[in-house]
Amino acid sequence: MLKKDKILIIEDEFIVAYDLKMMLTKSGYLVAGIASTVERARQLIEQKKPDWVLLDIILKGDETGIDLAHELLQKKIPFLFISANTNHTILEAAKATQPYGFLVKPFRERDLFVMLDIARYRYGIEMGHIHQNANEPETSNISIDGIIGKSLALLNSLEKIKIVAPTNTSVIILGESGTGKERVAQAIHQFSARKDNPLVTINCAALPINLIESELFGHEKGAFTGANQKRIGKFEQANGGTIFLDEIGELPLESQVKLLRVLQEKEIERIGSDTTMKVDVRIIAATNRNLEEEVSEGRFRLDLYYRLNVFPIQLPTLRERREDIPLLVNYFLHKFSNSTGKKNTRISESALQKLQEYDWPGNIRELEHLIERNVLLASNQEIMDIHLPNISKKQVVRVPEQFINTMEEVECEHILKVLNACQGRITGVGGAAEILGMSTQTLYAKIKKLGIKTGYK
Repeated sequence: MLKKDKILIIEDEFIVAYDLKMMLTKSGYLVAGIASTVERARQLIEQKKPDWVLLDIILKGDETGIDLAHELLQKKIPFLFISANTNHTILEAAKATQPYGFLVKPFRERDLFVMLDIARYRYGIEMGHIHQNANEPETSNISIDGIIGKSLALLNSLEKIKIVAPTNTSVIILGESGTGKERVAQAIHQFSARKDNPLVTINCAALPINLIESELFGHEKGAFTGANQKRIGKFEQANGGTIFLDEIGELPLESQVKLLRVLQEKEIERIGSDTTMKVDVRIIAATNRNLEEEVSEGRFRLDLYYRLNVFPIQLPTLRERREDIPLLVNYFLHKFSNSTGKKNTRISESALQKLQEYDWPGNIRELEHLIERNVLLASNQEIMDIHLPNISKKQVVRVPEQFINTMEEVECEHILKVLNACQGRITGVGGAAEILGMSTQTLYAKIKKLGIKTGYK
């Protein structure tokens, strides 16, 4: 997105819309107009042909920004959401429209332009408008030690690494345990301009709760009992380089606040110090938790989630890329045959078939350990059989087909029951929204999504 491109603002709060217009105009962008309803937005899209759209979710009228987002996706008009709505269901619906970013109100001018710059870069790469600078590390043929395969699911993840590695953008790596999140973090650092500076890794789940801030930000001598000397924290150690925060979902809320400050202000403060220091650190985070659920349950800050979720990379499970299992098996056979001195170890077709039929709850890490163990136990050059873990499966209860409902059908039925019990009243004390434990806006959105025909108010 080059300066002078036209941006359409779709926002029903006049003050927010006007502030956006002033920010964009001052920075050199053209504002194609402001719309407060989906109907008016459609008119401006046809008349002005905007290059980008800033789109609020909850608008005046019956239609939402999510309704319009699906149309923008079909028209291939890139857009970013701006919203104060933090409901998990709406967040999921918004994600399905494939926005280029999500800005949470209230936001600062700096937040807006960081998000626009990232969106510009992603869109430019996807459309072929941006080609890699000659001074940037070559990433067209990324090879990550220990992450082997040619499946589409894996290649999609590697393509995202190629896009984001040369930038300074914060990245969050999502995936089950054992899918290779740390190796991906190492690759992002390796293919960045920071590769000659430190990559500092810290496992948030392994930090004692009373030492988290000291580990991350350091402390001065005498800051607390036992602080006999000054300690340099992980962020300071990573200055000029990258810090990898593994298992970020385990970080306590108090520490999340301080981490957010580092992301926003690029500065830290040692415990016991009354001065701050600037740090130039790129943050890569990883988790096997569903952070959106953590946000909805109040265990993870929404503002930190959006700060980290600028460029998510979802790693596929091994069961989602079974066609890569033979390549991975051969890779690990070669690796452990060499390290143990057992040359030319191979695997029988029947044993390989068993590996391809297994579900791999521990993913690549589990496969690696299994191959290592079997190479050590092999009495000759061929592994004839593999003994897989005997993980008992819960008994499947067969339910007659006529009693099976989808989650949407169950949700729809429940909402209708509550609405009937409330005699159609949605708002106010004793209204359906209060009984269901959700905001009025969210309930209206669900009624619309589920196709509940009603005149309820």
